[in-house]
Amino acid sequence: MTSVEQASPHAFGGSRLGWADLPRAVRARIADIAGAEVISETGATNGFSPGYAAVLELGDGTRVFVKAVSPEQNPDSPNLARSEIRVAERLPDGVPAPRLLWSDDDGAWVLLGFEAVEGRSPERPWRGQDLDRVLEALVDLAEAGSPSPPGLRALSRTLSDSFAGWRRLADAPADLERAVAAVGEHGGWMLEHLDDLVTWAEGGALAAAGDTLVHGDLRGDNVLLGPRHVWLIDWPHACGHGVAWYDLLAMLPSVAMQGGGDPHEIFWKHPNAHGADRESVRAVLAGVTSFFVHGSVQPPPQGIPNLRTFQLAQGMAALDWLRRF
Repeated sequence: MTSVEQASPHAFGGSRLGWADLPRAVRARIADIAGAEVISETGATNGFSPGYAAVLELGDGTRVFVKAVSPEQNPDSPNLARSEIRVAERLPDGVPAPRLLWSDDDGAWVLLGFEAVEGRSPERPWRGQDLDRVLEALVDLAEAGSPSPPGLRALSRTLSDSFAGWRRLADAPADLERAVAAVGEHGGWMLEHLDDLVTWAEGGALAAAGDTLVHGDLRGDNVLLGPRHVWLIDWPHACGHGVAWYDLLAMLPSVAMQGGGDPHEIFWKHPNAHGADRESVRAVLAGVTSFFVHGSVQPPPQGIPNLRTFQLAQGMAALDWLRRF
């Protein structure tokens, strides 16, 4: 799938709203909360959210990064935005995340205003220097997020559902048949080891438990590389009480599919993985893989037509890694 990603760098992105697409009342609310007239916008080009996301230049000379979403774009997106607000209020000092300046929620449209930070997305295929910077940022995140801040849901509770993909495929023959066909050369191995995959993944949630804050959705499109800082953005899936190597492991299938190198080698050389138990790592990887593979054969969510293709590409990269355990 790397060749697909290289040939069409925006193939896996979402479809975002522009400023003119927002209702007039919503635009007025943003300007009122921001405290100045909106002069111009620079829209975000990465990510899968079907809502609005852009840096706004204001009449008083300041800038703010604004997100806005309603159920009309996707029924789940407003609750994800509300979750991001709750998480932003709990992130400890030292976590490399832009600061939430304000938020507003009228029950339909959820608005978030973040400090506008300077940075660019990592290039695709990954350049070694970009990847090294992101891997260093994961060390900083684990240090700043340990012990886990209070008030966040436990990672193991979230993963107990997310890691049930192999069980769901085993119980749904039609989905399993589609998944086997979709993953190509991995299909036969997947069928042969399905019982093992179910068992491994069922232990993954407990294996991922720890005492560290985790982002929960790290990929290249959730990173900004600034001149001096690496910013980790989009935090609605963040959890507490996770193992320090979880974000590293969950990110590496996307790194591999985007030309970033061997995930097995990168993982075991990273400081966050020092001392990690091999069977625990296999269990978590099996769970992550189940999430991608099962998700890839489900109908696409409203407003996010390319998500399933992206999940399949990650699932194939994760299967390739998992087969080496």
